[in-house]
Amino acid sequence: MKEEIIIAGFGGQGVLSMGKILAYAALVEGKEVTWMPSYGPEQRGGTANVTVIVSDERISSPILSAYDTAVILNQPSLDKFESCVKPGGTLIYDGYGISTPPSRKDIRVYRIDAMDAAAEMKAGKVFNMIVLGGLIKVRPLVEVEDVVHALRKSLPPRHHDLIPQNEAALRKGMEIIAPAG
Repeated sequence: MKEEIIIAGFGGQGVLSMGKILAYAALVEGKEVTWMPSYGPEQRGGTANVTVIVSDERISSPILSAYDTAVILNQPSLDKFESCVKPGGTLIYDGYGISTPPSRKDIRVYRIDAMDAAAEMKAGKVFNMIVLGGLIKVRPLVEVEDVVHALRKSLPPRHHDLIPQNEAALRKGMEIIAPAG
């Protein structure tokens, strides 16, 4: 098994953190992983993306031009990366801020209204965990328990009180993701 993933959106949406937590959860499970962030100098508000590869075997290169799965959180990222999803691949997008939804018919497309769910939970900072929950529902690369373990390892101890809220967000994402269309 090898899954090549791009997660893309605006800086401040938790794109890099989402990739880092996914990568750490895969490491906990003994998988091979690469995590390669990319962002503009403006970071918050600018574009940001991260490439994550999860594999059962050694990974030869972290540099990719095509992806098995794309997680898209804004229109500029959709415009840039929709064509980079391999035929038969998966594209997940948050409906908030997407004016022109994905149009490809040779990939599986899922919509997750994570921004709306985060607002309902009155917890905007869990937006990325809702999206991550949706991702692991449709592409079960790691177990939820290992994502929670990764949160414990990656969050500073002073923020460990937020872990139950983040776990609830993961599970919410798993509930609300649905095929688009």
